[in-house]
Amino acid sequence: MSNSKEADETVSGDATPGTRPALSVLDHAGIVEGSDPGQALRDARELAQNLERRGYHRFWLSEHHNMRAIASAATSVSLGFIAEGTSTIRVGSGGVMLPNHSPLVIAEQFGTLESLYPGRIDLGLGRAPGTDPRTMRALRRDQTSSSTFPNDVQELQAYFEPAVPGQPVRAVPGEGLRVPLWILGSSLFGAQLAAHLGLPYAFASHFAPSALYDALDAYREGFAPSAQTEKPYAMAGINVCVADTDEEAERLFTSMRLSFLGILRNERGLLQPPVEPSTLDTMWRPGEKPQLDMMLRYSFVGSPETVVAKIDRFVADTGVDELMLSSMIFDKEARMRSYELLADAYGLEAPTSG
Repeated sequence: MSNSKEADETVSGDATPGTRPALSVLDHAGIVEGSDPGQALRDARELAQNLERRGYHRFWLSEHHNMRAIASAATSVSLGFIAEGTSTIRVGSGGVMLPNHSPLVIAEQFGTLESLYPGRIDLGLGRAPGTDPRTMRALRRDQTSSSTFPNDVQELQAYFEPAVPGQPVRAVPGEGLRVPLWILGSSLFGAQLAAHLGLPYAFASHFAPSALYDALDAYREGFAPSAQTEKPYAMAGINVCVADTDEEAERLFTSMRLSFLGILRNERGLLQPPVEPSTLDTMWRPGEKPQLDMMLRYSFVGSPETVVAKIDRFVADTGVDELMLSSMIFDKEARMRSYELLADAYGLEAPTSG
């Protein structure tokens, strides 16, 4: 098991070291059955506002394309809407799939966000397409574009540095702003790249958990200090679903299980209302339940006390510096209440004014 490391105060926007890691939220601006993208984005902003009041550290949106249930495809535009409605919580991408884009365009987009909302913007970067092969072609993404990801990250990083005399290409806005970068991944590749570049690392254990411990070890062992980060700073994704009772939380969590079942079957649709957990037992095809249980291994579901105990064990095992929480709860009020119950049980404190 990996050893716990104290949070690094040199990481841009990291949390104050304490007895427990900071809690942050990865949202997808999910479109539920009966809703639409505009409402999903307004719900996401309302959620971010509530999380800010409750003391959550970051609010990130994901980049996915051609998915009926996700409204955050235009990630930088969506983040501007979130940032405009909040004032203290950090706002960022979890992440921008960099091979889908020109590094210069991303530098300009996030340079604009940093110019408008200084000191609150994170730029998480991934190399996956975030979509299917046909949509990749529609994005004008080359099949080999992921192979240039390390160079693209460094090119993007350079655009955020102060311009030098005679520099022919400059990001405006962007140059000199040094927007903090994160490497996102679910394999050793991202861990090793983050270590090599001296960047904070976020592992997607909320849906691809198998390499979590190996990736954390590779990141920590190979880490080289940089101007942005002097010591390793690791974040891990987990799924949470909290309700007043374990039974009610398990029922609410069926919406997420149904969503992932649709992914397994390549039948992606809008987020569905919860069902009784026993209903799922009548739906499985051969091999589906073990595969789904593996994907959702790090899903902590139950009452506040149940979930906090599971989180504490996970942190003790992994030594992560921060947790990125994901939740697919159909009802907006139940989703907000889940995060509120967890904030109270975990001991989060609201930000102080001024």
